[in-house]
Amino acid sequence: MIKVVILQHRLLHYRVSFFEQLRQLCATRGIELHLVHGQASRREKAKKDEGSISWSHKVNNSFWEVGSADVIWQPFPKSLRDADLIVLIQENRIISQYLFILSRYWSKRKIAYWGHGANLQSKAPRGLRERWKQLLLTKVDWWFAYTSATTDILVKAGFPFEKITCLNNAIDNGKFKSELEAISASDLDKAKSELGIINGAPIGLFCGSLYPDKRLDILIEASDIIQANHPEYHLVVLGDGPSMPIMQDAEKSRSWLHILGIKKGAEKALYFRMADFLLNPGAVGLHIVDAFCAGLIMLTTENAKHGPEIAYLQNGVNGLATRDSAEEYANAVLGLLRDRTSFESIKNAALAAASVYSLENMVTNFADGIDRALAMPNKH
Repeated sequence: MIKVVILQHRLLHYRVSFFEQLRQLCATRGIELHLVHGQASRREKAKKDEGSISWSHKVNNSFWEVGSADVIWQPFPKSLRDADLIVLIQENRIISQYLFILSRYWSKRKIAYWGHGANLQSKAPRGLRERWKQLLLTKVDWWFAYTSATTDILVKAGFPFEKITCLNNAIDNGKFKSELEAISASDLDKAKSELGIINGAPIGLFCGSLYPDKRLDILIEASDIIQANHPEYHLVVLGDGPSMPIMQDAEKSRSWLHILGIKKGAEKALYFRMADFLLNPGAVGLHIVDAFCAGLIMLTTENAKHGPEIAYLQNGVNGLATRDSAEEYANAVLGLLRDRTSFESIKNAALAAASVYSLENMVTNFADGIDRALAMPNKH
């Protein structure tokens, strides 16, 4: 049987369902899928974000702390050395992976990358780390690109388009959809009453980590403008992080601002059902898929340090992206409040996008990419 190995330096809990589904689909195609992963570094353990899979190969990573980075050596099981395809996560710090890239010059097995193509949040996009990553972009046989934004990076770097699989990165939102559907009108009325929100009032929602790259300054300044034009407007903020004190200070002078901390599961779904907009002027990541599931219009800014999932936002179609200005950001919200036809059109397009950017589609895309990579003529 054909053997394919995917390497992860640690197994994140939100990837467990993906790997379980991918293994099952690969088995139906005559492919034996193996997952090799280690454990979190000392600094990563605080996140408590690891999962487990009974059939995976768990190895003991070695770590060296170099400044703010963790350099990693990950052992590779001898039993998997006859793999036909090895998929590596595109990370500079996993130094054991360079041996696999070098092995392309003498081994028949194929090597693939899975990643963003570049660190889109890097504070030094032309620095040594990013230049090293750029150098290695084309040193593999196949690419599993997070989104079309990654595909664009790869093609620009000279990697053949026909050797790229665009995955459309997603997470399992089945449970979130069920939680959204389970919320009743009385649940919404009660939650609004507790916050002092009248029925029909426009509600903005922020959900995510609170830190400077989220452009919370624009969020508050724009909301002040919106509230001045619509005194019934309220902003609900879910999340926590280093900028929490700034947000709590802003809340003291704004009765319409509600800082509620981290909410998960049914509680999180309640506020997504309550809101009209997902206001995220800063870095956009996978929360855009949550917005699609809830039929919320996401608004962001064009120049923020977005993750690759920003590729899912079609400006003016299923969401909006403005220039880096609180006034323009506020005017985009106010425009939709005045134009209900555009509001409903974008809302419906967001809901439709949820069926495109799903975990099931990502699993199928990955399996199709494995098939195509394996079918590629042997480089030797």
